[in-house]
Amino acid sequence: MLQRLFIKNFTLIDQLDIPFEGGFSVITGETGAGKSIILGALGLLLGQRADTKAIKAGRDRCVVEAHFDLRKYDMQKFFEENDLDYDGGDCILRREVTTAGKSRAFVNDTPVPLTTLRELGGMLVDIHSQHQNLLLNKEDFQLNVLDIISNDAQELSSYQTSYQEYKTLTKEIEAKREQLRRSRESEDFLRFQLNELETARLVDGEQEELESEQEMLSHAEDIKSALYEADNLLSGDGGAVERLKSASHSIEGVKDVFRDIAGAAERLESCFIELKDIADEVASRSEDVEFDPARLEAVDARLDTLYSLERKYHVENVAQLLSLQKDIERQLGQIDGGDEELQQMETRLATLLDDCEQKATKLTNIRTNAARKVEAEMRQRLVPLGIPKVRFEVLLQEKPLANDGHDKVAFLFTANSSTPLQPVAQVASGGEIARVMLSLKAMISGAVKLPTIIFDEIDTGVSGKVAEMMAHIMQEMGDNDRQVISITHLPQIAAKGARHYKVYKEEGDEGTTSHMRLLNHDERVREIAQMVSGSDISQAAIRNAEELLGKTTNE
Repeated sequence: MLQRLFIKNFTLIDQLDIPFEGGFSVITGETGAGKSIILGALGLLLGQRADTKAIKAGRDRCVVEAHFDLRKYDMQKFFEENDLDYDGGDCILRREVTTAGKSRAFVNDTPVPLTTLRELGGMLVDIHSQHQNLLLNKEDFQLNVLDIISNDAQELSSYQTSYQEYKTLTKEIEAKREQLRRSRESEDFLRFQLNELETARLVDGEQEELESEQEMLSHAEDIKSALYEADNLLSGDGGAVERLKSASHSIEGVKDVFRDIAGAAERLESCFIELKDIADEVASRSEDVEFDPARLEAVDARLDTLYSLERKYHVENVAQLLSLQKDIERQLGQIDGGDEELQQMETRLATLLDDCEQKATKLTNIRTNAARKVEAEMRQRLVPLGIPKVRFEVLLQEKPLANDGHDKVAFLFTANSSTPLQPVAQVASGGEIARVMLSLKAMISGAVKLPTIIFDEIDTGVSGKVAEMMAHIMQEMGDNDRQVISITHLPQIAAKGARHYKVYKEEGDEGTTSHMRLLNHDERVREIAQMVSGSDISQAAIRNAEELLGKTTNE
């Protein structure tokens, strides 16, 4: 629950530091005093969009900070999942906005994305303002109420898992059909390409070998002439090999008597052996080289074939042609096996659809039982709230499968026994809608352990005994480990609060500022008396206020 709210430099608020307690509290104040400003600051803290216009004039930033006690609400898992320090006794949320448009959010002094702050805020505080009454016209809100009351979160999650798998597979099947359609349109062309590539009998590395052979054949005569001349110089009469051998024999004959030449003799022998080997290789290579016009023509023709294919398919070598060939084979394989794969996918889809239908039917049964419970409890709550002939019905109709099942929900309402049931948002008056929403919130609060609930003038359109009964409902909600805060203009509701806060304006040197403070008993009497009689507080109004407060105390 909310323990303390700190606001600095927000609109008309210079600085506000106010403590809160559990149970039922009320906030009052004249129109325009700043109640909406406090709600705006709290909304900013809970992740709403930041507006630099909300920063107090002349200040460079505004800060909103709140302390929450979470010890009775199992929220530790959220903190662990988001890598946040957890202190159930004092959880601190803070939001800072600068005039430069920068916004920062913190949870327990750790910077967090705004989405994290918004998610946590939604678990901590439910602010019900007048515009939320419009939710009664929205089908998803009504269905959500039914799901909360039915406590079907596990069944709904199981259904949604199956439904999302069904939707994903549906998209995959559509994509597969489109792929097959496009592939079949190009099948003949793909088969022509594959035949052309297969006919070429491509071999990886062949092009490089042929290019080398082409180079050799094109210069065969020059190569042959060079090798012949080299062979003659090396191995002919008086050639280098013969002369080197003679030199080696000459030195070999004197190395025993001239030992200093022994090293040179060994090196000369090594040179002779190496040169002899070179001469033999030159002679052998000379025999291998022959000018073969027919072979050169064949090599040129093969390379022309490879170059032509590479240009046609926009690749650079045979390896890329082979890769393209494999890709075409894969595409044709998919076409050949596509119908079978598609049939398998459609069989799987039918199984998933049947699973979704079964789980959706289970949800419908659970919701139907919850609907009867909602109808009975809403009648029990609305009759004491001044609608004695109320009829309230939860209508479930079937709709196409969606992420929330196949149930379409409508809350039907009539305040008169002779008037037919109609959607509540269409036939209920403002005061009746306020009572319907309060009753729904009371039911929801019993099913969801939400720490703090704030009602912003939910009492619009009611007065007298009905207002007193609405206050009693909020008081009951606050007595069950919850914190309920009501912003109200009605003395009957203000008197029911265990604590009473007043929002007011003051004029100072820096202009108008809004303040909020906790009232003592005497201050409450005067505030409620003013709510009863207006600015001129009469003794009768004071007695009336004391009577209202005394009645609350006696209860």
